[in-house]
Amino acid sequence: MNFLLSRFTTYKKRCAVTACFFLFGVGGCTTFSQDRGFDAVKSLTKDRLHQDVAWSRSDADTDTVRHTVQQRLTQPLTADDAVQIALLNNRGLQATYSELGIAEADLVQASWMRNPGFSFMRERAGDEKRIERTFTVDFISLLMAPLATKIEGRRFEQTKLMVANEALRVAAETKKTYYKAVAAAQTVQYMTQVKTAADAGAELAHRMVRAGNWSKLDQAREQMFYADAVAQLARAKQMAVTEREKLIRLMGLSGDDIQFQLFDRLPDLPTASLALTDLEVIAIHQRLDIQAAKLETEGLATSLGLTKTTRFVNVLEASYLRNSETGKPSETGYEISLEIPLFDWGGARIAKAESMYMQAVNRVAEIAVNARSEVRETHAGYLTAYELARHYRDEIVPLRKKISDEFLTRYNGMLTSVFELLADSREQVVAVNASIEAQRDFWLAEVDLQTALGGKLPATSPINSSAVKQGLQQ
Repeated sequence: MNFLLSRFTTYKKRCAVTACFFLFGVGGCTTFSQDRGFDAVKSLTKDRLHQDVAWSRSDADTDTVRHTVQQRLTQPLTADDAVQIALLNNRGLQATYSELGIAEADLVQASWMRNPGFSFMRERAGDEKRIERTFTVDFISLLMAPLATKIEGRRFEQTKLMVANEALRVAAETKKTYYKAVAAAQTVQYMTQVKTAADAGAELAHRMVRAGNWSKLDQAREQMFYADAVAQLARAKQMAVTEREKLIRLMGLSGDDIQFQLFDRLPDLPTASLALTDLEVIAIHQRLDIQAAKLETEGLATSLGLTKTTRFVNVLEASYLRNSETGKPSETGYEISLEIPLFDWGGARIAKAESMYMQAVNRVAEIAVNARSEVRETHAGYLTAYELARHYRDEIVPLRKKISDEFLTRYNGMLTSVFELLADSREQVVAVNASIEAQRDFWLAEVDLQTALGGKLPATSPINSSAVKQGLQQ
């Protein structure tokens, strides 16, 4: 028995040496990186958003993120603060980061040949015994390891781009939700003032009717204005809650952290819109979804080459044999197993690979065409939104205020009635609400343009937007 164990141990050592020779003779094996490819994601995100991302893979990482988030929450949040918290703390984004580890594991596994096989059989018939030992190596996986590694390496790079693109998507959604939440809160503040004024108007109408100075129709109008103000305030409050909760989810907050403060009003409009040229070229160069689609197509092309290479050789295994039988000399040799393409000549696999490749090529072309269209559309929307917001800020709201001041002056001089004064107040509510919405829509349009361009706005200069203004006036 000891003799058999000794020979078996020696045989295992020979097998291990043979396997190592094959592995390192081909070119070695890929190992796991320390960052799992996350440094590339950090670089891509930093370049486009000027914000940091973090992958929490340990308790220390989680504590660091927690400290950073709490620091940001100690003061009223800006849009950039909200984006930074989402990039660090959004759980869905953290789950997406794990795709890097999965892709790199596939890459490392592809660089290794399949495990060799060993079989041992011992038979005994009376005083005679027979021992068979077989060591099997899959040569196809060994020979194709470099090409398979190249394919998985390209997929790993594609995963980096897709993960970074998801970070950009979360950042854009967070910023848009932030602007919506601030605008909703601003609307609540204004509608609260309107409701208070409407309440006073309704009380005045009630007293005027009792004094016989107003008709039932005039009283009903003021009561309707009050009822409408109450309804609008309720809708505004619900919208504020909805948008705030969306922002909370995107930032991954819970517990006491949800008591953060927002600014009371939207940021002021910039002094001028941005002059952007060569937008389509910028988008094609910057957009990560286009780069990822290109890598996918290149990977399929390489895969097609691999399919053609292994078309006629699907299984190629070599086995080393060593048999021994009582009273007879030991038998040694080798065995080769090869699948004969008698029925399946690989034509179906080739046709499938070619169809998949052409499918990927057309998808890349579609993404590029759509990207160019999105840039043109969002840029036009950006310019229009800017002019509308500025038009309300510089023209409509000041004119409404001037009209209201004139009505108040005339009312104080007994040159107009209280009916006209109250009617003017109702018209002013519509103008102010529309102005808040226009200002909100501008910031949303800027985020959409930034997203269409691949995550960041290029260096630009202010333009004269009189042409767009003339178009609006027409």
